Amino acid sequence: MYSRSSEPVQLERDCPAVMVPQGDSVTLPAGSYGYITQALGGSYTVFVEGNLFRIAGKDADAIGKEPPESLDLPTDAGDEDVERLVWQQLRTCFDPEIPFNIVDLGLVYEASLRHRDDGQRAVDVKMTLTAPGCGMGEILVDDVRSKLEMIPTIAEADVELVFDPPWGRHMMSEAARLETGML
Repeated sequence: MYSRSSEPVQLERDCPAVMVPQGDSVTLPAGSYGYITQALGGSYTVFVEGNLFRIAGKDADAIGKEPPESLDLPTDAGDEDVERLVWQQLRTCFDPEIPFNIVDLGLVYEASLRHRDDGQRAVDVKMTLTAPGCGMGEILVDDVRSKLEMIPTIAEADVELVFDPPWGRHMMSEAARLETGML
């Protein structure tokens, strides 16, 4: 929900959003009032008319915010540079209900680069969810895919949602466990 510290907003235009935690796509109408409850990784979770919605960074202008800046990568960047940027981008992906990135939550099992025949790179990611029935699963997968495909020289991101091994709190970073009281 929202608190007194949540930032009030009014939608300046009709805005595509995703209902949390159901994962249903909706359009929030211009003029709607709400509160930003989470602003992490370039996307926003807003509380509007009793429901939570996730607004993608590309639509930040609808709530008076700036969209994320484009990514830069030197033209002579090697695989190490690209891999570092892959992990940086993964750390910008957040569950809309949990204020930790998917890497610190231990949801990313694997991220590996490969070279395509056309000379561009692809990245393959295996990730999971904290709960298999989470309605936001496909939304998180799409978020990961789109953020990785923003990286120059990455032509495609193949993101696979897996549930083996099952996620457990022991997979979280120490900082995330400490912050959530799950030590």
